[in-house]
Amino acid sequence: MTAAGPLAVLTSRVRVEEKLLLHELDRRGVPYEVIDTRTATFRLEGPDGPRLPFRGALAREVSHHRAHYAARLLEHSGVPVVNGAEVIALCGDKLLTTLALRAAGLPTPRTLVALTPQAALDDLPDFGLPAVVKPLVGSWGRLAARLNDGDAAQAVLEHRAALPGAQQHITYVQEYVTKPGRDIRGLVAGDEILGAVYRTSAHWRTNTAAGAGTSPCPVDDDLAKLLLSTSAALGPGVYGIDVVEDADGGLYVLEVNHTPEFHGATGVLGLDLVGRYVDYALERLER
Repeated sequence: MTAAGPLAVLTSRVRVEEKLLLHELDRRGVPYEVIDTRTATFRLEGPDGPRLPFRGALAREVSHHRAHYAARLLEHSGVPVVNGAEVIALCGDKLLTTLALRAAGLPTPRTLVALTPQAALDDLPDFGLPAVVKPLVGSWGRLAARLNDGDAAQAVLEHRAALPGAQQHITYVQEYVTKPGRDIRGLVAGDEILGAVYRTSAHWRTNTAAGAGTSPCPVDDDLAKLLLSTSAALGPGVYGIDVVEDADGGLYVLEVNHTPEFHGATGVLGLDLVGRYVDYALERLER
């Protein structure tokens, strides 16, 4: 990262996390410019791409497609991005994430993938219920549904078949892992574990966006190995890694978020997660 030029912060919806990160940059005296991806334009006119004044960029855009293409455009013009376009493309798609994790030999729930909802419906009796169907792209548990029986599966998958857009018809189904009323969110920056929390809820979805409570999660050797191996499988970046425990204490990686929310973890862990996030991003951009 060169000395000249401000840091670009890619975002549109400014959540608590983005406010905390901007405050930390202000505190450190790091010059930055907030780039709203809803209004940004990039001109591909010269042989070297758009000339941009940024020494690096911090990607905090929640829209997968806008984040991915903005990072691609910035990197094309020589601006390094954390997290980079390859990471965004990989983590923003649940199927691509699962393939990368399984290629690395990491545990994920059994998964059924069909290229049409009807094909998934035909195979579900053999795959087994209950199961959870998820959109390939999306966060906060939106459009995820638990399929408890054949009637529920038929209703949900027929609805998916009626949705516009070919990607909505690619059907990604995971076995439902019976968990102890909680899952684990691990926060990792490169090869450093920043911390981990339990997310507890009476609902089958344990997203904090859906009202789950958070509490400290001890990071033992097994969890540490899983979190760091997941980060290594996806490439350098800052991640929120969602892990679920089964009835026997086995650990499985559910999803990986490349723009993780962490304000709930900050409150219960008492750690300077924001400072460590910024430390990693600035050091990574320097390299």
